[in-house]
Parts: sequence; structure tokens; C-alpha cells
Amino acid sequence: MSASDTTTDRGRPAQRQAEIAEYVLQHGSVSATELAELFKVSLMTIHRDLDELERQGVVRKFRGGVSAQPSSVFESNVSYRLRASRQEKLALARRARELIEPGMAVMLDDSTSTLELARLLHDAAPLTVITNFLETIKLLSGVRGIRLLSLGGEYFATHDSFLGVPCIEAIEALRVDLLFASTSAVSGSYAYHQEQEIVLVKRAMIRAAQRAVLMVDHTKLGRVALHRVAPLRDFDLVITDGNAGEDKLREMRENGVNYEVA
Repeated sequence: MSASDTTTDRGRPAQRQAEIAEYVLQHGSVSATELAELFKVSLMTIHRDLDELERQGVVRKFRGGVSAQPSSVFESNVSYRLRASRQEKLALARRARELIEPGMAVMLDDSTSTLELARLLHDAAPLTVITNFLETIKLLSGVRGIRLLSLGGEYFATHDSFLGVPCIEAIEALRVDLLFASTSAVSGSYAYHQEQEIVLVKRAMIRAAQRAVLMVDHTKLGRVALHRVAPLRDFDLVITDGNAGEDKLREMRENGVNYEVA
């Protein structure tokens, strides 16, 4: 082991792992060799760091590298999702905000798209907001005029949200005016997601809502994931952004999906 490995690996592995995570989250996908050169440690040390970050759910390893981007079976860490497509998500949120009226009960899922909507609710009171996303709970907990209901369950650090049977049971006891949700993939006439725990919660949310709105930026269109969430026609409205390809919009029209471009 080199002197730099000894100093870095034994002296501050946690700090280096945090810096590696930040780098991967910023760049999406990088090679292990690139990380070893950047942090001036051996490949063996980098692989140990990546094993630990994968165990924490921050990244996923693949042959020769690591990624924070979602795949058909892996949902990206919430830190990466918070950075991705911010302007597009803001456009979706502004359109969604127009659908909310004072006095409503609104449910928000644990997506970063609905978090952008939550940022716009400071003047929506009186309003009841129900969510399982810890980021949204923290954001709205001090907003005057908003009655905040948190959906409990098992906490998943990767998503920064509460999931599982207790969460689903709490949802099933409610009836809301509007649901705003997102998902990681839309293909054909269906919404998809990689992880079954999240799929089950989203399905329960759809059933609990009088009207359901799906917020998906253009990067989600034409992609598939492991599990079907629901047919797009189960949503009263699908909102996407202006960068959505005409072929994707035509596909939704042909499938009878009610959509708008924000």
C-alpha cells in the first residue's frame, strides 16, 4: 500500500467515502479507475469504499464502475434525484400548483417532483397535506395554515421516506381530493418503478384519491422499470415538460391518456 493510501485509507475513510459519494452523485456514473486516480488511492481501497456506499444504498456497483443513476431494478439515491432535472420539475410543480385550491386535502408521494410542488404551497392555506416523504414533512412542518399528516411506516434512508405495511394501512384510512405523484419510468400506457415497496405505496395512494395527477419530466418517458405501478389512464392528468418528444406525446394520445405539457 502506498503512503497516500495509508494516510487516506486509515486516517479518514468516512470523509473520503462522503467525497466519493458526492462526486458520483454529481456525475451520475464513473469508473473505479477514475475514482482511484482522483482520490490517489489503490483500486482495492476504492472498491472497499464503493462496497460500503452500496451497502448504504447511495450507489450501485457494476463491472468496472459505479452509478448513482437509476436502472430497471435500482432506484437512485434521493440525493441524486434532488439534483436531477430541477428546472423541468419546477415547471411541472408550477402547473400542478394551479390545480390546488384552499380547503383541499392533498397527498404527495415521496418523489422529488412533488417536493418542488411542496415548496410552492406557502400561500395555499388552509390546506391539508399528507405525505410519507421526510423532506416534505420537514419543509411544511412550520408553514402556517397547513395541516400536515405524516404517513408512518418503516424508514428507508435511500428514499428518505416511510414505506411498508403501516404506511399502506394509514393511506387506506384516508380519502383525499388530490394526489400528486411521480414515478421513475413511463412506457406505452403504463407507469413503472423499480422497487416493489414503493409500487405498493403508490397504488394505495391512487386508490385513496378522488383525482390523481402524475408528474413526470421528459427523462422518465420511454423508459421501463421492473414493476408496473398502474395504467396511465388511472391518473386523471399526466403533466410532463416541454422537452418531451413528440413521439412520446403521440403515444400517450393514442392510448387515451389525458396529458398536459408544462
